[in-house]
Amino acid sequence: MDITVLYGTESGNSELIAQDLNDKLAEEGHTSEVFDLQDFEPSSFTGDRFYIVVCSTHGEGELPNTAQPFYEKFAEFDADLSDVRYAMFGLGDTFYEETYSQGSEIIDRRLAELGATRVGEYGRHDASSWDLPSDVALEWLPGVIEAAQ
Repeated sequence: MDITVLYGTESGNSELIAQDLNDKLAEEGHTSEVFDLQDFEPSSFTGDRFYIVVCSTHGEGELPNTAQPFYEKFAEFDADLSDVRYAMFGLGDTFYEETYSQGSEIIDRRLAELGATRVGEYGRHDASSWDLPSDVALEWLPGVIEAAQ
């Protein structure tokens, strides 16, 4: 399966997770690539790839710094993405109950509005837990890949 891993980050955690997911995908024989959301154009979404989006939350439920330029374009983007399938992994802190994992949910909602289909369980990492973010993402990945095939 051809996979694109996209990440939006403020402190670098999402980038590390995206790289770890990409490494695991390569080990399993998938063709994958990683892009920072700020370097990805909404018009680049195609139905012949599967997308994994890893996005943190910043401030009061906002997008992280590197996802903002992408989302400014994505909010204006008007295309039918009904042939696009993706999985979402959000980062946040349940201490901030009302805004937990909202960065990823902003992107998830827009993908759904444009007709894209989320596949598998919505992955999340809670910064209030003792779990390492990449460990949680790597445990989540097999279920997503199985659902996508």
